[in-house]
This record gives sequence, structure tokens and C-alpha cells, in this order.
Amino acid sequence: AMKNVTITLDEKVAKWARIRAAELDTSVSRLLGDLLREKMLEERAYEAAMEKFLSVDPVKLKKPGAGYPRRDKLHAR
Repeated sequence: AMKNVTITLDEKVAKWARIRAAELDTSVSRLLGDLLREKMLEERAYEAAMEKFLSVDPVKLKKPGAGYPRRDKLHAR
């Protein structure tokens, strides 16, 4: 379902939005909706990736008393 929202923009921002929407053959409303949806999905993806990363136990790089591995060994390509 779509929801109407009233927003207030700085005149320079509003002008840019009108021009950009025209270039994309869309409305300012659709342009802003698409930009906000894209931002929301990016944030959700980042949060999911962070949760996945934090859910994995850390990997020890060395045994007690041993030296750390060389950088080229850690980043072998």
C-alpha cells in the first residue's frame, strides 16, 4: 500500500529533484520513494551482514607464545 507524505525541501534541492526526475522520466515523488527504498535496503543488508559477521566466533591468528603470521600469508591471493 502506498502512503502519502508531505515533505519540505530547500529550493535548490527541490530544483535538483525536479530536474533529475525529468531526466529519468519519472516524478519527484517516485524519485524520492525509490531513493529512500534503496537506502532502506542498503541499511538492512549492512545490518544483516554485520549480524552475520558478529555471530561467528573469532579466529585466533597465533598460538600462545608464537609470533603472528606474516601479512602476505594472511592476505594470500
